[in-house]
Formats: sequence, structure tokens, C-alpha cells
Amino acid sequence: MMMVRCYLGPSSIEGLGVFAATAIRKGALVRVHDSRFDVTYERDELGRVPAHFREFLERYTHDHPRDADYLVLDCDEARFMNHANVPNVDLTNPERGVAARDIAAGEELTCDYARVTGGRVVLRPSRHRIGQVMATA
Repeated sequence: MMMVRCYLGPSSIEGLGVFAATAIRKGALVRVHDSRFDVTYERDELGRVPAHFREFLERYTHDHPRDADYLVLDCDEARFMNHANVPNVDLTNPERGVAARDIAAGEELTCDYARVTGGRVVLRPSRHRIGQVMATA
């Protein structure tokens, strides 16, 4: 869950991203894992949900910080944080993301996916059509 004011907007990294609404100082708490709000799924559940929801979970969940049998779906904008090799949010401790440097208001918040996915980064195709109308089948 995000601990700073933020908003979603078009991202040059991947379609949609999360942006700082106000300046954030280096070392400030940006995101925390909070089991009261973030949703936890058993990894085995992925095979038992409808295909479109499995795709959603595969795209937006990350490994549970303490139990490899579970995945976490962030309750808020945190699920839209994009990957960067040199991120501005440090998730060395996947339960507490802190600003790796001063972050300007309006700047996209990024993290290193390897910190929340057991070391393997899998980038999936965008699910977002920013500024486009999606056709329905």
C-alpha cells in the first residue's frame, strides 16, 4: 500500500504508471506490505480462476515477502509501479519501500521487480490502452 500521495498517469515505461503527487525526500517510506489491505492469494489458486482473472493476477501480483506459497495483490496504485534497473523506490526489504533518492512531484515511481519476484523479472505485455477506446467482443 502506498504511503505517499500519488496518482496514475501515462507512462513512458509501460502504458500506465504511478506518479508522486508531492515531492518525496530520500529515505521516506513510500510503500508497505499491509496484510489488512493488500490481498493474499495462494499461488495454487491461479489454476482455479477464470483465464481473464488469472492473467490479471499474473500481471499485478508479486511474491509474498515472507511465504513463497502466496502472492500479493496491492490494494492501491502500488500495483501499477513499473520496473526500472535503477529505481527511485528501494525495495531491498520487500515489506517496506523507501525513496532511494529525492523524488520530484510528478515523477514516476519505479522499483526493481527482482526485489519482489524472487529475483526473476518477467515483463508482461501492457493491459492498458491510454487514450484509446478498447473494442469489446
